[in-house]
Amino acid sequence: MTDRRGNEPPRKRGATPGRDNPPRKAQPRRPSTTDSVRTTPPRPESTRDRLLRKAREEEQAASRPVKKAAAKKAPAKKAAAKRPAPGGAAPRKQASVKGAAKKTAKRPVKKGAARKRPPQNRPQPRPKKRRVPKAPRMLRLGRPAVRLRVTFGVMAFVLSLFAGRLVLLQGVDPDSYAQAATRENTKPFILHATRGAITDRNGVELAVSEDAVAITADPTQTKPVAQQLASIIAPKVTTTTYAKLVAAMTGKGRFAYLAHQVPPTTWSAIQAEIKTANATITQQNKGKPQDQAAPLLAGLYTEDDPIRSHPNGSVAATVVGVTGADGKGLSGLEYGLNDKLSGHDGKAMYEVDTKGNKIPNANHTVEEPKPGVGVQLTLDRDLQYFAEKRIEEAVKQYKASSGTVIVEDVKSGELLAMANYPTFDPNKPYKPSDLNNPALERTYEPGSVQKVATMAALADAGLIDLNTKLRVPGSIEVQRRKIKDHWDHGPLNLTIAGVVAKSSNVGTIMAAQQMRIPQFVKYLHDFGFGQPTGLNFPGESNGKLMDGDEWPEITRSNVAFGQGLSVNAVQMTAAVNTVANGGVYVPPKLVRNYVDANGTVVPNQTAAPHRVVSEKAAKEVATMMEAVTAKKGTAPQAAIDGYLVAGKTGTAQEVDSACSCYRKWATSFAGFAPADNPRFVTYVVLHDPSDGVRGGGLQGGPVFRDVMSYALQKYVVPPTGAKQPNVPITW
Repeated sequence: MTDRRGNEPPRKRGATPGRDNPPRKAQPRRPSTTDSVRTTPPRPESTRDRLLRKAREEEQAASRPVKKAAAKKAPAKKAAAKRPAPGGAAPRKQASVKGAAKKTAKRPVKKGAARKRPPQNRPQPRPKKRRVPKAPRMLRLGRPAVRLRVTFGVMAFVLSLFAGRLVLLQGVDPDSYAQAATRENTKPFILHATRGAITDRNGVELAVSEDAVAITADPTQTKPVAQQLASIIAPKVTTTTYAKLVAAMTGKGRFAYLAHQVPPTTWSAIQAEIKTANATITQQNKGKPQDQAAPLLAGLYTEDDPIRSHPNGSVAATVVGVTGADGKGLSGLEYGLNDKLSGHDGKAMYEVDTKGNKIPNANHTVEEPKPGVGVQLTLDRDLQYFAEKRIEEAVKQYKASSGTVIVEDVKSGELLAMANYPTFDPNKPYKPSDLNNPALERTYEPGSVQKVATMAALADAGLIDLNTKLRVPGSIEVQRRKIKDHWDHGPLNLTIAGVVAKSSNVGTIMAAQQMRIPQFVKYLHDFGFGQPTGLNFPGESNGKLMDGDEWPEITRSNVAFGQGLSVNAVQMTAAVNTVANGGVYVPPKLVRNYVDANGTVVPNQTAAPHRVVSEKAAKEVATMMEAVTAKKGTAPQAAIDGYLVAGKTGTAQEVDSACSCYRKWATSFAGFAPADNPRFVTYVVLHDPSDGVRGGGLQGGPVFRDVMSYALQKYVVPPTGAKQPNVPITW
């Protein structure tokens, strides 16, 4: 906003100085407080200012003689001054300027003199406000005492920080800082514990750790020569590739693993080739400037990394299992007993230089590793090998999908053989599908071998004996379902021994229907069906048995002759062994002893045996089983010259997972010898044989005979000389 001075009328917004808006009068500047101190130098007078000044002087000179007229005109002028002119102009000032201009125009002009330009009717410039500079401030000097106090306070605060830090470092927590400094200059090295060996019952090594190394690299040293080093390592180490080696040796950091569990002979070959290459490079670098010389091959190191070896190849491979690259078990007992076998790794701390190399004779600490515990199995390497070869022949001969043989010591329950086919060699590449143990992991319906447990339960309950006679029809209907034997026949007069010898499903159902179902279910549990074997083997299946004891009649009938329940091979072997052992169930045993690093032997404890049936009942069933291997039985192929053999055949339907229907078969044979003083039980099962006449006696009997004969001869079990009892099978 523009400021108005005195009685000056307001100027219109946007109007320019002119006739209606004459320039405002310059107001006298207010005196300043500093005028007495300093003065502002005068500004040079411009031509316009000079003309205006002269016009005012002439106007003043003209108005001096006429005083009265001026006095008369004063009231009029005052009235005119009070009345605002159009446009906010000041009439008095305008009149003065016009009068001055007229007088100037009437003034005579001398000859030869330049004509002066009359003053223009221009607005008087508004004087600019001059900013009066302020006087400079004077710095007041403070009191010295205050400054000293502030300075000493700041210094005391800083010194207290240093003092507090020193107290923290040396008094409160000195150990943690010392350890941090030590970590900067030390490097840990893992001292791998020796993994415990797995041996057979005679101390023959089945799995053992051998010296090997892990090849490591320092990328800061190997980066310039990564390709040359990779071309040396890749052909000798098959567990990695050239591209992976180059990537590891050119990566970030100062440590990288290149290969694990490299045999010492392979590492020696790599070192020899690197040494030869460096000799060639040194020869080529002679005479060259240092910046043009080729770098030597360096930056490779090794760590102890024992390798798991299987001296006997595929023998018991499915039982022993394998370990991974990290030395931990992946399958079998290697996995199940990993905590005992692996031990505890040690650690060594060494002072290192800036490149990570150990400083000789420097301080170091070593925590010794604790070796793993060795495991001694109940298996016999020789018997295991023979059983594996024999079941392999049978699988190939009958074109079966797989097969299993179990040999168990009757009195102790120790498993002398657990052979499977197909199998694999842990020392060679294998597939993940190979890492299983069908003897414990695969379940199936056992078929007529189950009749051994059914007859033992009936005999123990006093419902049957060797004099029991049955008239067996060709089929029987149970809950509107028809069940028949594996061969067509009309009514037969069979003794209970004849039912077992002929493996009659109908005769077994007729005998089993005499027992209450809850009592029958209890006997099955006592024989170990539907329960774990106690071996604690990883992946073991418990089999399947209907829950509770309120079964429908059709379920009891099916289970009586071996359908409607599932078992694994070891469970079925243990059940037959109960009859061979006089009616006492002995839990099967696979681990015999644990052996520590000092050679101390600790026996493996198992569950206590328990009686299932009476000795008399077991003896009666054994006599029934002896008729099976007789000439008129279903498995004369299982007979062994000079020995009395008791056995039972089995042929069961298997569910095909492709259609969830019964269209596959499992043939089996279980027996023990000598029957009058049993020493071993052998169980053979072939899954889905497709060539030849299907039957447990025809396909499983010969395998049983060969494996049992080998076991009797190896352990020098003499023939008892007992003759086959003349047990009537018909009446």
